[in-house]
Amino acid sequence: MKARLLLCSLLTFSVQAFAQNAPSHLDQVIERGHLKVCTTGDYKPYTYLRAEGGYEGIDIAMAQSLAKSLNVDVQWVPTTWKNLMTDFLADRCDIGMGGISVSLERQKKAAFSDTLGVDGKIPLVRCEDKQRYQTIEQLNQSSVRLIEPAGGTNEVFARTHLPNATLTLFPDNVTIFEQLLENKADVMITDACEARYQQKLKPGLCAVNPEQYLQYSEKAYLLPRDDVAWKAYVDQWLHLSKATGAYDAVLAQWLATAPGH
Repeated sequence: MKARLLLCSLLTFSVQAFAQNAPSHLDQVIERGHLKVCTTGDYKPYTYLRAEGGYEGIDIAMAQSLAKSLNVDVQWVPTTWKNLMTDFLADRCDIGMGGISVSLERQKKAAFSDTLGVDGKIPLVRCEDKQRYQTIEQLNQSSVRLIEPAGGTNEVFARTHLPNATLTLFPDNVTIFEQLLENKADVMITDACEARYQQKLKPGLCAVNPEQYLQYSEKAYLLPRDDVAWKAYVDQWLHLSKATGAYDAVLAQWLATAPGH
């Protein structure tokens, strides 16, 4: 019995020692000379991969700012909402950026930076149907054609709160809004910030009650779960970005076309 307890103690000590000696992503990024950023490239105004190549958006600019603070380059790691956690847990990137919502399911496997701000789920619909889709009760009907990108928190919300609606998972989060305009779907549940942005880009689409969230949420950057030094650095960089007005300047650049974020 004593031998078994001694063996367990040694194993526990070995695991703890390994965790303590494992190099932080902070050191790895500086040593390799580039910051690996997982991003979907399909979620305006946060992250968007242009047709001609190259990324743009709020969190793209912030990723470049973070890399600059470390005196390294950015290496973009393309991912999808469905594969985001798989790619992240496979250590393909140092940080996930691009309108990522905080959720307890993600928190079980990863960590988050300090929050960027509050957002929430609302319906995005054709403007002529705005009064028809005000409440969960109105949305949770089999006659309602709901469309969502696969794998993200929008799909989770739809399956949890709108089980009776007819749900379609659409593979392209850039052209998904055309499905609403072409009357191939009735409602997309998304974050209020994206809904407001898209209603400015696409006349005919309206954000429903953007100040009255169907579900509260926050956005943050995705980080490795047990890397205290890396999280501390990212949080301090983010704090200084907000305190100096740098973050607000990036927001203003992108949200000027979509007021009311």
